[in-house]
Amino acid sequence: MPTQINNLNFEGQNIYAGFDSHLKSWKVTILTDELTLKTFVMPPKPEVLSNYLHSNFPGANYYSAYEAGFSGLWAHYQLCNHGINNIVVNPADVPGTQKDSIQKEDGRDSRKIAHSLRDGRLTPIYTPSENTLNDRSLVRSRKVLVRDMVRFKSRIKSFLYFYGIELPEEFSDRNKQWSKRFIKWLENIPMKKESGQQSLKILIEEARSLKELIKCVTKNIKLLADSENYKERVKLIKTIPGIGLINAMFILTEVEDINRFPNAERFASFIGLIPMTHSSGEKEKVGEITFRSHDYLRSTFVESAWVAIRHDPALLMAYQNLVKRMEPNNAIIRIAKKLANRTYSVLKYNKSYEFGKTNNL
Repeated sequence: MPTQINNLNFEGQNIYAGFDSHLKSWKVTILTDELTLKTFVMPPKPEVLSNYLHSNFPGANYYSAYEAGFSGLWAHYQLCNHGINNIVVNPADVPGTQKDSIQKEDGRDSRKIAHSLRDGRLTPIYTPSENTLNDRSLVRSRKVLVRDMVRFKSRIKSFLYFYGIELPEEFSDRNKQWSKRFIKWLENIPMKKESGQQSLKILIEEARSLKELIKCVTKNIKLLADSENYKERVKLIKTIPGIGLINAMFILTEVEDINRFPNAERFASFIGLIPMTHSSGEKEKVGEITFRSHDYLRSTFVESAWVAIRHDPALLMAYQNLVKRMEPNNAIIRIAKKLANRTYSVLKYNKSYEFGKTNNL
């Protein structure tokens, strides 16, 4: 009677797993160097995939890949801990055909990822350490809270306009709005009905709560900036006009290691501060800035650029020359790129920025 062979040994062979991740399941395709073995659905748990590979292909070299998305990097860290050589890729960088985009479905996506992984056609995104990822979450939370605060301020102003309530002359200056005196004035606005009074009170309380949260997060970011891992690099970046402590921490937690960029141009490209180009034959067209960007970093450098032109005469001169031939918002992008170049040099060579040297533009 035939017996099942249990002493399987795939030593020296490669097994590839491409999967399309969703909240409740993963669609996985398994390949060898020569064959497509199977496509199946499994729970979204790295240990389940690991057990499957080790049980069915013991001793093999395991490779896997999935697209970056809502699920973050937790699966990547766990797969690596289970001995699987995993990479995470930008969905836009996975090779495909027009048919793939028209007839998109999970099985097709997982097969496309698996085949591209086996053929060596996937370029992984940079995956930071888990410690940096946690620090990044803290710094990003402040930006989210600040955006929410802006929305609530707009809602309160809209409420006032809706009921024809004018701002006192002393608060006509935006810099004096949202001070303690301004909040006190808001609280003392008389509404004709209690329901209206309660509506205004709720908006004020929400704004006050957000303000306190922002203070708390800012305090924690400052403590983090003073830690051994960030202290010296924060000092270096802050020597660049326009970049303060919060934005310095934003840059450091998003970039982690400046040495992963071979030059300043690649760093600016990663941020999204370079123009799109189209070259055909002898014609070359340079367009607007690329739509591919790191949104958080791009907004950080643009925000810093507006501050920098008020403190650095060389940047102010450059900005004034630029606005003679383009819109102010386009001009500030060029200034932001100059700040990115400065940041790259400061971190790369571990030297403070020397204020006033025009050759550092």
